[in-house]
This record gives sequence, C-alpha cells and structure tokens, in this order.
Amino acid sequence: MFSLLGLFAAMVFLNFYFRIKVLRTYQRLTRSGVQFGTVHFFNRSRLEKEILPRYPQSRTDILSFVRYIRLSVRMASVLIVLITVFGAVLMYYR
Repeated sequence: MFSLLGLFAAMVFLNFYFRIKVLRTYQRLTRSGVQFGTVHFFNRSRLEKEILPRYPQSRTDILSFVRYIRLSVRMASVLIVLITVFGAVLMYYR
C-alpha cells in the first residue's frame, strides 16, 4: 500500500517538475515564433529535416523541449503501469 502511495506521489512530483521545465522552454519557443507539430516530437528525422533548418537560432530550445516531452511521456507511462500492477497485486492478495 505504501509503495502505491509513493509511486502516486512520484508521479505527481514528476508531473509538476516536467510541467515547469516544458512551460519555460515552450515560452522561449513561442517568443521566437517557432511552430511545429506533434509528429515532430517522436520522429527525429522529420524534426531534423523540416524544423531545425527553419529555426537554427532556436535549435537548443527545440531539442530540449522535445527531449522533455519524450521523457515525461516515458516516465508517466512507466509510473502508470507500476501503479496499475501494484493496485492489481493489492486487490488480488488482500
């Protein structure tokens, strides 16, 4: 039960942490006028071919934004699976 609560608290903390990181980077990109779609988050080759040549001055912000989005999706997926598994274990063995 405590591990389930710990994982939930970790998910909430990571959500706020990445939300702050993503919003800061997003604000810099918005001020620079950078626009790209969600398909570019998960397709590195399209990002490098279509977006990075258009906005070379914002290359580091674009790459860090995409990295934060990918990392937050991965971590949230893992935490959701772990919470589900621990919840199922608690439900069946209680």
